[in-house]
Amino acid sequence: MQSLQKKWDSVYSQQNGELRVAEVLQHNHYLLPRQGVALDLACGLGGNALRLAEKGLQVMAWDISPVAIANLAQSASQRGLAIDAQVRDVIAEPPEENSVDVLLVSLFLARELCPALLAALKPGGLLLYQTYCQQKVSDSGPNNPDYLLADNELLRLFPGLKLRVYREESLLGQHDAGMRNQAWMMAEKPLNV
Repeated sequence: MQSLQKKWDSVYSQQNGELRVAEVLQHNHYLLPRQGVALDLACGLGGNALRLAEKGLQVMAWDISPVAIANLAQSASQRGLAIDAQVRDVIAEPPEENSVDVLLVSLFLARELCPALLAALKPGGLLLYQTYCQQKVSDSGPNNPDYLLADNELLRLFPGLKLRVYREESLLGQHDAGMRNQAWMMAEKPLNV
């Protein structure tokens, strides 16, 4: 954990507070519930956590990097937002079962964690997931296939959810247009699970 933490501390120290909001959240924020508990898992500098808090949700944000969490806590304080930001190894300590109404994962892939993430959603809860694909038109993101989605893999990682929004353009058509290199989805956990 220590070397991974140092790697991400270094990355976040160099980003000068650059806050990004995942496209899956930007384009589908109107589908979020008006209240409930949201978790931004592997939150980085917390652009998603801040947006979720602005939407009125009770937000937890977890990341392995103390640098990222300190930056997020400062950003939240400056905006007057209450976010429970914690340094946490999400693989060693996944969220508890039935603990969140909204779960957002952006630019992070640990396939072994997917069953725990599915279990963490309350019935009726929403999963927003966005990350890099193997079929990319540029070198952005990781190159290790362990951290890249195979074609349509995101659809298979969370069985039993009701798909609400999905986007994966892959290598089709005009490569300089659209959303390339990543897949994203928003899916709902059925009430009767």
